[in-house]
Amino acid sequence: MLEPSIREVRPPPCCPSTTPSLRSVIYLALLRGINVGGKNKVEMARLRTVFESLGFTQVRTFINSGNVIFSDDRDPSNLRTLIEKAIAEEFGFPVRVVLRDLDSVVKVAKSIPAAWKDDATMRCYVMFLWEEADKPTVLDRLTIKEDIDDVRYVSGAVIWRVDRDNLTKSGMAKLTSHELYQAMTIRNCNTVRKLADLMTAE
Repeated sequence: MLEPSIREVRPPPCCPSTTPSLRSVIYLALLRGINVGGKNKVEMARLRTVFESLGFTQVRTFINSGNVIFSDDRDPSNLRTLIEKAIAEEFGFPVRVVLRDLDSVVKVAKSIPAAWKDDATMRCYVMFLWEEADKPTVLDRLTIKEDIDDVRYVSGAVIWRVDRDNLTKSGMAKLTSHELYQAMTIRNCNTVRKLADLMTAE
C-alpha cells in the first residue's frame, strides 16, 4: 500500500491563486526482468519518453536495470497499471512494475545495516515484493540457511546478505527456482541506497 510522501506546490506570494494546492509525490518504478542476458531489451531514453508521455514530471532513470524516478500528483491507485500498459505498447512485451513512494524507499534503504554491502566480500540484495508476497511471514517460505544467511523483512521488501565465500551454500542460490521469485524484483543494496539518495535530492 502506497503512503505518498507529499510536497505542497503553492504559488509564490506575489501571485495569489484560488486554485487548491497540488500534491506532488515522488515515486520509484522498478521494472522486473529487463535487459538480462540480451532479453527484454529496454532502452533508458525510450523508457524516459514513455513516462513523460504519461504526464509524469522530473523523470530520471538510474542504470539500465529499470529504475525510474518521477513525480506525479494523481491518485496512485492506477499508476502501476498505467505504466505497465504503456511499457508493453512501446516495447512489445509485458513488464511487471513495482511502484514505491519516497518514504517507502528511504525506509528500506535505512533498514539495511551500514556494514552490509555488495562488494568483493559479500552479496547484499533487496527483494522488492508485490502485494501478494508482502508480509512478514514471507521469511517462513524462503530457504534460509542458519549461520550463513542474514535475512530480514521490512515492509515492502526482503533484505538478504551472505558472505561471498558461502554463496554456493546459501539459500539465495536456490532463489531463482523458488515460487516467490516471480513475486519480487531484485536490486543490490548499493543501488537501493543510491536510489534513496537521488529521490531525497529531488
